[in-house]
Formats: sequence, structure tokens, C-alpha cells
Amino acid sequence: MFLLRRYVCIFTEKLKNQAELYVFLSVKFSNCNGKRKVQYESSEPADFKVDEDGMVYAVRSFPLSSEHAKFLIYAQDKETQEKWQVAVKLSLKPTLTEDSMKEPPEVEEIVFPRQFSKHSGHLQRQKRDWVIPPINLPENSRGPFPQELVRIRSDRDKNLSLRYSVTGPGADQPPTGIFIINPISGQLSVTKPLDREQIARFHLRAHAVDINGNQVENPIDIVINVIDMNDNRPEFLHQVWNGTVPEGSKPGTYVMTVTAIDADDPNALNGMLRYRILSQAPSTPSPNMFTINNETGDIITVAAGLDREKVQQYTLIIQATDMEGNPTYGLSNTATAIITVTDVNDNPPEFTAMTFYGEVPENRVDVIVANLTVTDKDQPHTPAWNAVYRISGGDPTGRFAIQTDPNSNDGLVTVVKPIDFETNRMFVLTVAAENQVPLAKGIQHPPQSTATVSVTVIDVNENPYFAPNPKIIRQEEGLHAGTMLTTFTAQDPDRYMQQNIRYTKLSDPANWLKIDPVNGQITTIAVLDRESPNVKNNIYNATFLASDNGIPPMSGTGTLQIYLLDINDNAPQVLPQEAETCETPDPNSINITALDYDIDPNAGPFAFDLPLSPVTIKRNWTITRLNGDFAQLNLKIKFLEAGIYEVPIIITDSGNPPKSNISILRVKVCQCDSNGDCTDVDRIVGAGLGTGAIIAILLCIIILLILVLMFVVWMKRRDKERQAKQLLIDPEDDVRDNILKYDEEGGGEEDQDYDLSQLQQPDTVEPDAIKPVGIRRMDERPIHAEPQYPVRSAAPHPGDIGDFINEGLKAADNDPTAPPYDSLLVFDYEGSGSTAGSLSSLNSSSSGGEQDYDYLNDWGPRFKKLADMYGGGDD
Repeated sequence: MFLLRRYVCIFTEKLKNQAELYVFLSVKFSNCNGKRKVQYESSEPADFKVDEDGMVYAVRSFPLSSEHAKFLIYAQDKETQEKWQVAVKLSLKPTLTEDSMKEPPEVEEIVFPRQFSKHSGHLQRQKRDWVIPPINLPENSRGPFPQELVRIRSDRDKNLSLRYSVTGPGADQPPTGIFIINPISGQLSVTKPLDREQIARFHLRAHAVDINGNQVENPIDIVINVIDMNDNRPEFLHQVWNGTVPEGSKPGTYVMTVTAIDADDPNALNGMLRYRILSQAPSTPSPNMFTINNETGDIITVAAGLDREKVQQYTLIIQATDMEGNPTYGLSNTATAIITVTDVNDNPPEFTAMTFYGEVPENRVDVIVANLTVTDKDQPHTPAWNAVYRISGGDPTGRFAIQTDPNSNDGLVTVVKPIDFETNRMFVLTVAAENQVPLAKGIQHPPQSTATVSVTVIDVNENPYFAPNPKIIRQEEGLHAGTMLTTFTAQDPDRYMQQNIRYTKLSDPANWLKIDPVNGQITTIAVLDRESPNVKNNIYNATFLASDNGIPPMSGTGTLQIYLLDINDNAPQVLPQEAETCETPDPNSINITALDYDIDPNAGPFAFDLPLSPVTIKRNWTITRLNGDFAQLNLKIKFLEAGIYEVPIIITDSGNPPKSNISILRVKVCQCDSNGDCTDVDRIVGAGLGTGAIIAILLCIIILLILVLMFVVWMKRRDKERQAKQLLIDPEDDVRDNILKYDEEGGGEEDQDYDLSQLQQPDTVEPDAIKPVGIRRMDERPIHAEPQYPVRSAAPHPGDIGDFINEGLKAADNDPTAPPYDSLLVFDYEGSGSTAGSLSSLNSSSSGGEQDYDYLNDWGPRFKKLADMYGGGDD
């Protein structure tokens, strides 16, 4: 069930005539569950409007009278389509006087609506107050603060001790502290001025609880609307606005739009702007060339006479004022509008003179003859200023052209075709100039300007020329020297100059011709030969020079082409000059033709024949003519030994008289396979290798074989020397390494002229070839080859040096071919580079004098010297 209540709205007298969009009440319809969606309508939509939240506005200004004193507000449930209505009555509220303002204003009291209670098992609705209308609070209030707004009360405070509080943005939510409430009295106050441009509406909730914090009433919504004040000036989006308008535009032409904004409520007078033009500079030709739409800011032209050539730019000061442009109460701001007058083609180009003069040398092209100047009042370097020139008369052959200089806009008259002074000495041209774009409509000037150009042609010395060039004559080849061929003369185009021409030869590749320097007669100085390499396609070219004696002297060249007719002056020759065939007549044969430097009819068909002598030619060979150009040479006998044969062949051409010649054909006869191809080595000759090349190849092969043989011999000799120097014992059983370590007593024989390398390991012995000359021991083994003898065996592991020496001695005694140095080489090695000192000093106390060397006497005569040295007793 919805509860409806009648409202009475009071207007102040100040606003009775300015009620447009003024919020004066809020309508709320309450239902049982509070969840229905309600749509509001006004019975007077032309005067009053209702928002979705129930806020009622006046949409226009009107004086309050009896007809506007009452209206209805309808509510419709969007789901069930149920409708309700409430009546609103308007009345005027008198203006507050100073006395009335001194009295404390009566604070409105808001009572919580009563809750539902159960009675006899059914819900029973108790009486409840009306729905709370929004609280309207002007922005920028001067206080004093805190300023009391409304008192919130519950009718249950008579029986209970209650506490009141508010929540929401502005109270306990940011921005906090704007609204406060007395928890005991329920007095709601505002603590500071409000700014509608920051927050236009606050939505608070009031709560009532007992001292224990228990909720005793359902929260109620409190809406606080911040009433707009005119506290913001209009601001233009740009301080300077730029626009353009073509010159000559008609009144009413759109130019540009300027826009300003106001931070105040755009739906109220405070935010409604109006535009106007404060000033115009310059003020010519009229001080009011433009006007502005006071609501939209559109600037348009209102007067004719825009001329860029007189005024190129206008500056307007634009003012925007709120309060619908009220000069008394509205706030205003200004901006600058710069309007540029753009150019249109309203001025044609005009020549600065009626006649222009120029001159040009004859036969010259791409020469500037005259410079045409024009003036144009339009904006430079635009299509309305750029001039285009054309020749309208005086040049029927198109020898002149006019180009436009892009910088100066001048017309440059140039010559595009050569002019002959002897034909034309002067030209009078008619030229016209116009713009790239046509003139604007309504312009009374002619679209183009005309002038004349007088061009004088200057005579110059021109080149002599041969006619015809080239000159072609036909002559038979074989002409003798001194024959006059023709007269080749040049003409001088300068008819008004008395000049002489002389002739010289410029090019004569074969040096066959000469020319008379005065009359131009050409005579042969050698025999003309068509078969010369200087003749191409039967034509011989010679070039001659003709020079006059003018100032400066000029010259010209001419070409004489002699077409040489062929005579039969060349005998034919066999082709090819070398061939090959098999030893038997089958299966090969030799095809030949003839080479003749003459041409038809002095060339083929040819006749081929073999000479009568020597008689072996016709006995061994036969020739058969295949056609007029080819013949076939075959063996006449069944077998011809391989070799190279020279076969003479008689060839006769078809000239008149005919010419014949005996040509030699070199035929290589070789052994052939079943396919008729040569298989012997001599085919190299037939393939094009000469005798010198074959000899060189054979020499290279022989030298290579000798080098290989020498290398093999050297390697064998080196291996033999290495084997000769091996020890008689197995290298694995060699114990000389041990002797190096503990029997080393210094340099030993290193201070004597003995070669101790033979005492080293066989693998480390240097070749004899690299030994220095003069230090070989006399008892060394000779390097020449010796008969092989059986290798002496050695003890695999001798226990001491005595056993090792005994084994060596036994081997030496049993080997009849072994010289004494074999055994000495083994035990006579005393190390290399020893720091123990030399054994040359036999009296050294460290040489082991207490040892017994008497056993050396038992070793035989070879060790007698050692026995005398070490085992000789006291001496």
C-alpha cells in the first residue's frame, strides 16, 4: 500500500519571476516493502518536471499566479502498472527582513517512521510520518558554522534513552566531517561552506539506537542538495581562435565557432552563456563586418567588401557572459578571434610593357631571348598569382616557347628550334598571360593580358656541309692508282659572306684516296681491293673535311662510300686443310669444300680434281664431286700404311675467266676401330698438338721418372746406413742406459777428437751425412757396403757390467768380420755432458783405485792396454 500526502511548496518573492530549473521539493511514495520501482510524471510538464528520484523542478520562468498554484504528480509502479497521485500547492514565501533574520530560524524536525508490529498474528501498520523531502543548502554559505540544518527524532525517545548518528559521504566517509549530528538531540549541522562544483548532492543515513547500541528505528535517508551559486566565470577553451574567410564572401558566410564553458550548473542561469563581439580591428570597410550567434558562438559575415588586397586580417574581441548574458548579474570573460582573409583570383596578371625586345644568334637553341614581366595583386606563389604564358601569334613553325620563372613569375622566351638567318631575320610574337586558375565569378577584369615580343636574328658563320652526305659511288675493285673517282664538294650556308672552302682528307683506313684541296676531286693512289679487311659488306668508307676562312673558321665533314664490285681475282683453296682417315677405305671418307674470297658469280660452284703427278696420288686416292661446293676424298687402295700424307687437289671456280689453284690437303692415315675412329697415339697430332708440344710432354714425364728413381735410391741408401749402425745386440737388451747413469765421470772422451755417437742408442744416432768432417775416428766402421754377418746374440738381462762385457767379448772373438771397435763402442761410452769430471786424469783419487782390474788380462790381446793401465800393479 502506498501512502500519499499533499505537499505545499513555498517560493520566495525574489525567485517568483525566475523559477526556471529551480528545485523546490521532493516527492516520495512509500509502499509496504519499499522495493518497488516507481516512475514519476507531472500534470504540468511544460512548467514542472519530476526526476526519477522525485525531485521537482520548475523548467521555465513565470510569475506565480492562481493557474500555476496547483498541479498533480503521478506515480506508476513499473512492474504492476499501478498508479497513484499527489497534489502540490504552491505559495509565495515573503522575503526575510532584518528583524526576522535576527530571530533564530525554526529548525525542521524529522521523525523516524514507525515500524510494523504484529497484533493477533497479523501485520498491523502503525501510523507513520511523511517521506522526508531533500534538504536544499546553498553553496558558499558564510555561516556561522556549524549551521543547523534539521533535527532527527524518534517518537520512542519518550520511553527510551536514544542515541542518534548519521553515515555516508560527508559524515563518516570522505570527505568526512562536513555533516555532524548531536547524538542526544539529533540536531544535524553542516560545519563549513559547500561547493556544488565539487559535490552537488549528499546522501546520508540517520540511525537511532538505544544506550546498549540496539537499533530502535530503521535508518532513514536524508538527501542534501547543494544549490548552485554563480561563483564561476566562463572560460574559453582557447584564448586565441584562428579562422579564415575567402575575400569577397557574401554576407552570412560562416567563418568559425568559439566555445566557452562555465563550471556552474549548465541547467541553471548561472551556467547559461551568451556571446557577443566587443570590438573589431581594423574597422574598414565597415566596423561590423562580422557577427556572432550569442548562444552557439558561430561567427559569420554580415557585410560585403572583404578584400585581401586591402585588409588581410581582422582581430575580434569576443565576450562570453553567464546568467544568459545579463550585464548586471552575469560574470564574463573574453578571448581573441583572428580571422584571415584568404585570397581568390580577383586580379589578372598585367604586362609591365606593351612591347618587349630580344635577339638570338642563328642556329642556337635553349637560349633566353626576352624576359617578360607582369604584375599581379593576388597573394604571391598561389595559383591565383602564378602566371601562364602562351604565344598566340607570330610563330607558325613553333620555334619559340615561354616558360614561367617560379620565383619572379616572369615569362622567359626561349628558342626551341634552330633559326636560319638566311631565311628569317626577325620575328614579332604576340604573347598572352593568365593565371593558373580562372578568375573568380563576378570579376569585371579581362582574364588575360597581351603584349608583343620583337626578336632579331643575328647572322653567324656556319659550318660548310656536304650534300649528299654520305655520298655513294660504285666502282670495280682492282682500279689502278691515279684513277679519278668523283668530285666531293661542300656548300657554305652563309650566302651573305664571301668565303673560300678548302678540302682535306680526314679518314682513309687503307690509304687508297686523295682529294684536291680546291675543287674536291677524289683520285686513287693505290689499287682498290674488295677483299681488304677495311672493306665491310663491299663498302669502303672515307671521310673528308671542308673548312672555310670565316671568323671564326668553321668546318664540316662528309663521308664517301665506295661500293666495290667484285672481280675474279682470288683462286679457291681447299677447306679444311687437314683431315684424317683410316688405313682401309671403309668406313671413313673425307668431305672437303673450297674457300674463295670472291663472291658470286666468281666463286662456286667449284670443280675438284687430282693432279696427274705424282702418279701415287691418283693410284692411292680418288675424289668424287658431291655438288657444286662439296667433294669427297677416299682411299683408292685397300690398305695404306698409317702416316701423314699431303694430297694435292685442283680446285677451279666459276668466274669469267675461271681461276684454279692446287691446294695441299694434309691427310693423317691411322688405325681405326669399328666406328671408324683413330685409336693410335698419333691421333694427338690430328687433335691439334704439334711435335714440339709432344716432345715437351715426353721430357716432363722422363724428368719426373728420374726424380722418383733418385728419391728411391736415396731412401734405400739411408736405410742401409741406418741398418749398418745398429748394435749387435737387441735394443731391448741394451744396458748402456744404466752405464750412463752410474759410470758417468765427466766429459770423458769429449775433450778428445773421437766420435762417440756410435756408443749411443742406435735410434738416436745421427746420419753420417750430417757429421762434421774431420772428427771421424779411425777405427769406425766404414760407410761403404759390407757383407752381412749373423747378428750376435746378447744376454737378455746381464746381471752386472762384467757379464755384459764378457758377452760382448765373446761375440767379437767369434765374429771374423768384426773389427775391434765393435766391443769398444759398447763399453767405451762415458756419457755426454757429465759433471763428474774427465777420465783423462788417471791419478784421480775418485776413480776407484781400490778396485781389482786383474781380470782384464784374461780378456785377450784387445784389452791388453786396459790391463796395463789399471791392473799393472805399482807402476
